[in-house]
Amino acid sequence: MATEFEKHSTFHKYWLLMRPHTLTASVVPVLVGTATAKLFLLGSEDHLRFSLFLAMLVACLLIQAATNMFNEYYDFKKGLDDHESVGIGGAIVRNGMTPEHVLRLALIFYVIAALLGLYLAIQTSFWLIPVGLLCMAVGYLYTGGPFPISWTPLGELFSGVFMGMIIIVIAFYIQTGNLQNYAFWISIPIVITIGLINMANNIRDRVKDKQSGRRTLPILLGKRGSLIFMAACYILAYLFVIYTALFKDGGSLFYLLALLSFPLPIKVYRRFKKNDTPQTMMPAMAAAGKTNTFFGVLYALGIYISTLLGGV
Repeated sequence: MATEFEKHSTFHKYWLLMRPHTLTASVVPVLVGTATAKLFLLGSEDHLRFSLFLAMLVACLLIQAATNMFNEYYDFKKGLDDHESVGIGGAIVRNGMTPEHVLRLALIFYVIAALLGLYLAIQTSFWLIPVGLLCMAVGYLYTGGPFPISWTPLGELFSGVFMGMIIIVIAFYIQTGNLQNYAFWISIPIVITIGLINMANNIRDRVKDKQSGRRTLPILLGKRGSLIFMAACYILAYLFVIYTALFKDGGSLFYLLALLSFPLPIKVYRRFKKNDTPQTMMPAMAAAGKTNTFFGVLYALGIYISTLLGGV
């Protein structure tokens, strides 16, 4: 009988290690930040620079993939992952990679991301260097170091702010050369949807996490409280888009395209409510990732369409 190691091709093992279903959480903020930059470039002679967009996108993908690898490495080292664990890449416990190889690969990804960050800084501002280093440090400290962020109730906040708001603002800045309050404002729904991907993961893993000594937000709130909190946050994200589209200066009715994704968070809530084991809650976890993807892409598309029509 073939083992998991034998079943997967080499490429597939590395692909799973990066946890590809999570990577849109890096793509969406870059799209939203760049679309918002386009809005502020209307009427000027400046245009979006595709080279900066591409460098930013690849750097963000590498940092997130490396963060997932750090997670794989440290959770294995702390005895949290085994061959029955769900929602992980499984490179170490199922696909035969050594922990050292996973850690080495994560560091290589960080080096490449740092070089791309240096290119962005040369093209725009060297202030990006300390900001980029801070983001990379948070990515490592999320599961690494003596006090991992993922072991605290602040995981959702850190992931939402650093992967949502900070990436959107940087993507905006490298195109426009300045900071605008609107870029921070426009990022808030994405902060919420990305933070809720993290919360979905913590709801699924709360029993095992509690046994290991973690104090995540779902452990503190319990499953029922976590679902109430999650539902309230999703509603807030959609209401925020509606308010921005209808009442905020610079808003557009096209932002309401994001509302087309509303059936997805309903699926997240219902699937979590119906199921209570890590394996059966995987569809709910997947729906949370899809919610961020479809919400974010539609949101970015609405912003971009509004720029084509002069910011109507």
